[in-house]
Amino acid sequence: MFNSRLAAIIRKEFIQILRDPRTLVIILVIPIMQLFLLGYSATSDVRNVTLAVYDQSHSPEARALLDAYRAADYFRIAFAVGSEDELRVLVEMGEARAGLIIPPDYAQRLAQGNAHVAFILDGSDPIVASTAFSAAILIGQAHATQILTEHLARSAQNIRLQPPVEVHTNVWYNPDLISSYFMIPGVIGMILFAITSILTATAIVRERERGTIEQLIVTPIRPWELVVGKIMPYVILAFVDTLEVLAIGHWWFGVPIRGDLTLILALSGLLLLSGLGIGLFASTIANTQQEAMLTVWMTLLPSIFLSGFFFPLEAMPTFLRWISYVVPLRYYLVIIRSLLLKGVGAAALLDEIIALAIFGVVIMGAAALRFRKRLD
Repeated sequence: MFNSRLAAIIRKEFIQILRDPRTLVIILVIPIMQLFLLGYSATSDVRNVTLAVYDQSHSPEARALLDAYRAADYFRIAFAVGSEDELRVLVEMGEARAGLIIPPDYAQRLAQGNAHVAFILDGSDPIVASTAFSAAILIGQAHATQILTEHLARSAQNIRLQPPVEVHTNVWYNPDLISSYFMIPGVIGMILFAITSILTATAIVRERERGTIEQLIVTPIRPWELVVGKIMPYVILAFVDTLEVLAIGHWWFGVPIRGDLTLILALSGLLLLSGLGIGLFASTIANTQQEAMLTVWMTLLPSIFLSGFFFPLEAMPTFLRWISYVVPLRYYLVIIRSLLLKGVGAAALLDEIIALAIFGVVIMGAAALRFRKRLD
């Protein structure tokens, strides 16, 4: 009898979802849109910075310097100007994000070994400016080393240039430093947390708005059966979204899946407890679907910004880092990124798993008790 009652509620909820095209779009289409938008746009890989050049030398040496900047894909020489004022106007208008000024005596000073050029950067966007700053210095140093090597070779001096200290870098797990490898696992966490909490809250409040929840209460259905029956369809659909994002992220963006897929889904279920609990709790506070949405968003916004989804936790002030410890999404992002990129096992993530499980059980338990009291 118990199984038939619970199955009836789940079947009823699935029928309502299938009859509402807006809900289907939110569940199935919105995650794909978020994946592609964030996978392509939310990236710190700065390339093709527009560069304006004021070349006063017009010498072969100056052209060799420009070729060095042109060869690197960090800069795109878009403008050749005739004065510093013209370069300033382009930077002020935002048409050029950087400017290179080559003095008229560049070739002569280069022969003497003390040439200087000026590199102007638009610092209004610090992310672009910091990347362009590092790239400009590295390209200049590499070009200077090449000139020195060629000079020694021409002078027939058999001298091997060897710096006193060499740093050999080795990047693990993401050697090309592709931003989508970092962003797409975060999308999985955001989808699981946001969609489940929003849809759970609005689905229950919708029953209250239509007056059908009173009809369910007077039936032999027990309160916990009503809770499980209402949220179970969204649990299933959340796992469908997870597999959807994993498949597209792997086959389209090339994000590796180095961890065990069963472990990924199992630990994703721990985050679902928190998301469903927040949605269930919001449904006990709100009387309309709009109120339920606003209530859920009050928890979603801090979770997104304090979980390390967009911004690294290490860059935050100390008091915000302390607040982030009560954000369940923080722990899941560490878990999912470690599983996908590093391929670690559960033992390496034990602290995060325990914290996420505690949050899930406490939030879901408190929300279920409050929901049951409201039904009574």
